[in-house]
Amino acid sequence: MIRAASTSDLDRVASTLADAFWDDPVTTFTVPEGSVNRQRRLELFMRAGAKGGLRHQSLFVSDDLDAAAVWRPPGHWKVAMSEMLPAMPAMLYALRGRARVSMGMLTTMEKAHPTEPHWYLEILGTRKAAQGKGLGSAVMQPILDRCDGEGVPAYLESSKESNIPFYERHGFRVTGEITPPHGAPTLWAMWRDPR
Repeated sequence: MIRAASTSDLDRVASTLADAFWDDPVTTFTVPEGSVNRQRRLELFMRAGAKGGLRHQSLFVSDDLDAAAVWRPPGHWKVAMSEMLPAMPAMLYALRGRARVSMGMLTTMEKAHPTEPHWYLEILGTRKAAQGKGLGSAVMQPILDRCDGEGVPAYLESSKESNIPFYERHGFRVTGEITPPHGAPTLWAMWRDPR
């Protein structure tokens, strides 16, 4: 069963997303493997993102909390300063010496972000042990259904080229490549028109 997450789910959601993104190219670039307290740092990073979805009532999870989708509604894809400031100490700890290059990546992503109103899939992840069971598709579905019902597009950046076919099965198509500075990995911009 898929449901909207609550505040009490945040710790487990952060753990699930940290596990799902453990070997992700962007995650590995911003919090390199072998880093001190890497698990905790990834959890802090993912918790901050999940809180944004929770704030907008657009964080969906599987009942066992092994999968989560963090969406941002139209007009709210960019993290507001009021949201960023309280999270800053945790982000600085999570990113440590990679804060400057991470901000460069974020700035490049923001410049490439579409201006047309859309739902933004900020984070989608399934715990490694639970992958391949359809949970990622299931936690995306509530907002994809809403997109279709309201005639609103959706957008995401895929940080793994191997995930592109998965998103294409859900109606997304690649619209371009995003190449951040400082040797950061390429991301694939993907857009989905409502069905």
